[in-house]
Amino acid sequence: MSQITINSLEELESYQGKELGVSDYHTITQEQIKNFADATLDHQWIHLDENRATIETPFRSTIAHGYLTVSLLPYLWGQIVKIGNVKMQVNYEIESLRFNQAVAVNSRVRLRAKMLSVKNLRGIAKTQIEVTLEIENSRKPAYNGIVTFLYHFND
Repeated sequence: MSQITINSLEELESYQGKELGVSDYHTITQEQIKNFADATLDHQWIHLDENRATIETPFRSTIAHGYLTVSLLPYLWGQIVKIGNVKMQVNYEIESLRFNQAVAVNSRVRLRAKMLSVKNLRGIAKTQIEVTLEIENSRKPAYNGIVTFLYHFND
């Protein structure tokens, strides 16, 4: 994976309509799932009870929270693109996010991203990015959707 560096609205616009790349793989561990459950107060047994999940679910193991996998977006996105020369980045919107497949514990996931559009809103770049969270050795992705980030570039 090679990270793209973008330092201006003009550079950002040059990637419109192009695939930006893929992140490295990240392994979803049981400890990460437990920590996410504690942070979000979502202690549903399919995420935490390894014995019961092995017996009672079609996954045969615990699975990551869907929102845990979504929360990895900034981390994985940062491996694909480095936006420099910005005052701030704002997560603005998630559109049409569809969970396609559960992510079993110890699965490895990576993000694939494509720049759909860039709009200049009086100096603020509004970007729409198609994202797909791929699961290693799986034909079906964990999810796909469109995320919107706002970038406030320095003058």
